[in-house]
Amino acid sequence: MTALDLRPLVLDDTAADLLFREARTANSFSSEPVTDEQLQAIYDLTKFGPTLMNAQPLRVLAIRTPEAKTRLLPHLMEGNRAKTESAPVTLVVGYDLDFHEQLPRTFPHAPGAKDRFTDETARHAIGRDNAFLQTGYLILAIRAAGLAAGPMGGFDRDGLDAEFFGDSRTRSVLVVNVGHPGEDAWFDRLPRLDYDEVVTTL
Repeated sequence: MTALDLRPLVLDDTAADLLFREARTANSFSSEPVTDEQLQAIYDLTKFGPTLMNAQPLRVLAIRTPEAKTRLLPHLMEGNRAKTESAPVTLVVGYDLDFHEQLPRTFPHAPGAKDRFTDETARHAIGRDNAFLQTGYLILAIRAAGLAAGPMGGFDRDGLDAEFFGDSRTRSVLVVNVGHPGEDAWFDRLPRLDYDEVVTTL
């Protein structure tokens, strides 16, 4: 058995630092662009994270243009506007309320899966919960691309949905700024709870 076999993590320290230990929520961004190829690569990692019955309710609106940013900013809390203005891309992350319509394709071994989701109220809860789960994968994928993510929950969901999604069946859950960190991008690292405070073994 080698020393590598005894490590509790398969990831090396460089990867673990990039994704977790040294990664931070960015509060300012440089002017360096985020490419379409990077966004594609980020999604191509995100899509492999598990969801309930492989439902994949996540939907993402990538806001790049000044005109789109102008429409977005009024729906954000004031403290979130400056950093959003500085980000080259802002992702409005949501869920498709009609995610169940895709189940014949994404869960093909259970032909009746779609029929389990006739209750729209239940679909809201399932879609929202799984979109939050997928957003966690999305943030890690952003970090894996060498970029910083700035997830935010401080926004008017109803107003934003009306502005960008209209009569569609998409509902927003988070807004995530994406880019290379700018000047004074980081707040001081806040404390984390210890293992023994969080994990109980029976």
